[in-house]
Amino acid sequence: MARIKILPEILSNKIAAGEVVERPASVVKELVENALDAGSTKIIVDIEKGGRSLIRVSDNGIGMSHDDALLSLERYATSKIAKDTDLFAINTLGFRGEALPSIASVSRFQMISRNKDSDSGVDIYVEGGKIKKVSETGAPIGTMIAIKQLFYNIPARRKFMKTINTEMGHISDTLANIAIGRPKVRFTLNHNGKQVKNWIAVSEHLDRAADILGKDAKKELRHINYTDNTVTISGWVTAPRYARSTSRGINIYVNDRFVKDKTVQHAIFQGYKGRLVKGQYPAAIIFLKVPYDEVDVNVHPTKHEVRFARQHEIHGAIKNTISNALGKADREETWTRPVQKPVPVFESEVKPEFKKNIPLASENSEPKAVTANAFTSGPASVSEPDSIPEPFKEIEEVAETLSVFKTEAPQIIPEELPQERLPEMPIELSKKETVVQQALFEESRFSNLNIIGQSHNTYILCESGDGVILIDQHAAHERVLYEKLKSRSDNARVSVQNLLIPETIELNFRESDILEKLTPDLEKSGMEIESFGGNTYVIKSVPTILEGKAAAPLIMEIIDKALEIGVVSNLDKAREESLMIMACHGAIRANQKLSFEEIKGLLSQMEQCEDPFHCPHGRPTWVEWTKRDIEKAFKRIV
Repeated sequence: MARIKILPEILSNKIAAGEVVERPASVVKELVENALDAGSTKIIVDIEKGGRSLIRVSDNGIGMSHDDALLSLERYATSKIAKDTDLFAINTLGFRGEALPSIASVSRFQMISRNKDSDSGVDIYVEGGKIKKVSETGAPIGTMIAIKQLFYNIPARRKFMKTINTEMGHISDTLANIAIGRPKVRFTLNHNGKQVKNWIAVSEHLDRAADILGKDAKKELRHINYTDNTVTISGWVTAPRYARSTSRGINIYVNDRFVKDKTVQHAIFQGYKGRLVKGQYPAAIIFLKVPYDEVDVNVHPTKHEVRFARQHEIHGAIKNTISNALGKADREETWTRPVQKPVPVFESEVKPEFKKNIPLASENSEPKAVTANAFTSGPASVSEPDSIPEPFKEIEEVAETLSVFKTEAPQIIPEELPQERLPEMPIELSKKETVVQQALFEESRFSNLNIIGQSHNTYILCESGDGVILIDQHAAHERVLYEKLKSRSDNARVSVQNLLIPETIELNFRESDILEKLTPDLEKSGMEIESFGGNTYVIKSVPTILEGKAAAPLIMEIIDKALEIGVVSNLDKAREESLMIMACHGAIRANQKLSFEEIKGLLSQMEQCEDPFHCPHGRPTWVEWTKRDIEKAFKRIV
């Protein structure tokens, strides 16, 4: 008896469905793409219970005749390719002719379709891959396909479906990705009888992009455009200051097909080289037009991946186009930005009361001369103070007087600055870090350090009894704020600032679900957020330490990080990340000049931290070079 057998058609269809239909969102993708190939200008997607009960896609495309509708349910039946060479010049979204029979084999399937040449439509009902009924019915021109009880006959697949909100989130994301690429098509998404989103038809890609990425992103978009004999690149990329914590904001379209291409994504990152730090991502909408015979879209069952014939050239073109566009935008902003006169840290233009008295390096040491600024000329020393102002108290109590928290202070993000470094010292800090940190902690030396000044308005330069210490002001302040937020969140009491004009934020279904899960914890941290109808929310208050900061970008970053982590499976981690992001947004920035009192207050608060040696993300807050290390570097000793 032969051991090799030909599989029954129903079984082979189920196997094909395993490749094509991963989850309800996969069904939506296939059906919507078919509707677009049919020339539809209006597509309505109705969902019930996250796609478990119903997925219905209705369009106003060209429709099908009675015979064509029946043939579309046969495997490999398609009107989009006819010969083998067509496979290498595909100009439609669908083409393999396996989506409909695969979907029908794992659901209770109904299709009603009518073309302009028919007086009535055809109604076909399929159950588990077997056609049960075919009849005529009244119908408008176009096609309606309803999928009920997806995976009803494959319990093993059905039990792996996620929660209703999770599956609905994937559906919303899938439809949004498609909608960006087709701005002239109207898309409507309904869930359980309620409208979730309605993307009206617009004439410009930018209008659709702003609708989906958010109104706040629109003003940060930079147009890109490039063309040669074989490739056209267009779209928008965001300014580096609008960086996000995940790559979810990157949308790539090749010949109007949404793809997740690693070559293009890498080229986008290279275009931002030197403008973003590790772990940050831009938002971008990139449209590539290449000859159909120079791109292979048939390299993955879901058609999300493509292969270019001239991969290297396309990579370089994208990289250079983005880099040039960002460079041009930077130059234009620089020429229009008011020129600001640089101000020395501790020279004559500093407030008199700060210049007058500077505290000693240590209560037990003799008065020691302190340079005005390590990198500028100025007074060589100062006298002992009559009194030392109480440093920083509670951050929110001094927010009115300390420029570090005022909105007029420079809000330049570290990743936008040149990454300057001190000369390398011949020392392995990692071997002595623990010993040095423990000694520093036990002796409470942060507030007793002899403050010299700031390097590049980013690093605080201090003299210790044994050498020189350099403190990253952003990382240090981030640690201070994180521990304050965490302590107050745990104790359910926090000082808040009500917003005079509440900020609104528009989210998609998936993002709304995440925000609702995090809202109780955000409220404990001082952020009052209320629903404003649909997927729009109003931010009414923020923690005092975030006064003057834009709240909407903060919320978006928290949501992005929660989506990356998986808030359902790791809610505690999502809570912690939320506090870390708040601390990062509230902390003083690089290139921000501080007064002496502000520096002294920051050092004092570092002493009160449980871990003053690292920022919440794990970066060191300071490094030290001993006098011996420095002398060895200058060959004074061997």
